[in-house]
Amino acid sequence: MTPTRGAGERIALGDIEGQLRSLGGSAHAAVTESKTTALAAAVVGGALTVASVYFLGRRRGRRRSTVLEIRRV
Repeated sequence: MTPTRGAGERIALGDIEGQLRSLGGSAHAAVTESKTTALAAAVVGGALTVASVYFLGRRRGRRRSTVLEIRRV
């Protein structure tokens, strides 16, 4: 990852900046990729929740509704 240094060499500010930029760049790419995946999962989860609430409500409405049968004599 980093080149080895001799005993007398000092670490320059540019070296530290370069390492931080490389870490930040890879982290930024990972965050961007994760955002799109999380957004897609949230949309699918929301759609499934709305659909399940709708169908469960329909079922409950059918079960609790009164059936009235009228016959002419």
